[in-house]
Amino acid sequence: MRVVIADDHSVVRVGLRILINASRRCVIVGEADSVDNLMNLLSSTSCELLITDFSMPGGLQADGLKMLSTIQRHYPTLPIILVTMFTSVVTARAALAQGVMGIVAKTASATELPLAINAVQDGRRYLSKSLRTLLANTRDQFHESPLSAKEHEVVRMLANGMTVSEIAVHFNRSVSTISKQKKMAMLRLGISTDVDLFSYARDSGMT
Repeated sequence: MRVVIADDHSVVRVGLRILINASRRCVIVGEADSVDNLMNLLSSTSCELLITDFSMPGGLQADGLKMLSTIQRHYPTLPIILVTMFTSVVTARAALAQGVMGIVAKTASATELPLAINAVQDGRRYLSKSLRTLLANTRDQFHESPLSAKEHEVVRMLANGMTVSEIAVHFNRSVSTISKQKKMAMLRLGISTDVDLFSYARDSGMT
C-alpha cells in the first residue's frame, strides 16, 4: 500500500516512518509538513492511504475539518487515518463524518497505528481505545449539547485563535453572521464573556 504521511513536526514524521516501515505492508511515497504541501503532494503523487495530523499550518485550510473536507472533495476514495492529540468528541465525530477511516491518539500511536493500518486495509474503521472510551462515556452528553453544529465550529475556531473575520472568510459567510452565531452560542451556554467562552471550549476538549 502506497502511503503519504503529513505532520508539521519532523520528529513525529520520523516516528510514523519507523512504524510504517516496520509493518512491511506499506511503502511511504511522500511526506508533507503543512496543509499546502500536502495538497500539492496529493495532486502529484498517487497513494492509497493518507496518515496525517489534524491541525497543521497552511492558509485557510489549516483548520483540520476544512482540510478533511477539501481532501474528501478532491479524493473521495482516499482512506485517511488521523494521528492526533485532540480529545474532543464532537471534533472526532465531525472528522468521521468527513470520511476519516481511523483516528489514532499520538500517545498510543506506537501500539495502535499498525492496528489502524490493518483495519483500514480490510475496509474497517479504527478508533484508539482512549477515544472509544471517551465516545462511550459522553454519548448522552453529546446528544444533549446546547450548541448547533455551526455554533460549535465557531466556538472551536475562536478558542483556537481565529478571529470572527477569519472565520467569516473560512466559511464564506458575513462577519455579521459569525458574530450572531457567537452571541447565540454564548446565550445558549449562559456565558457573558470571551474568557468564559474559551474556558468552556477548553473544558469541552475543543482546543
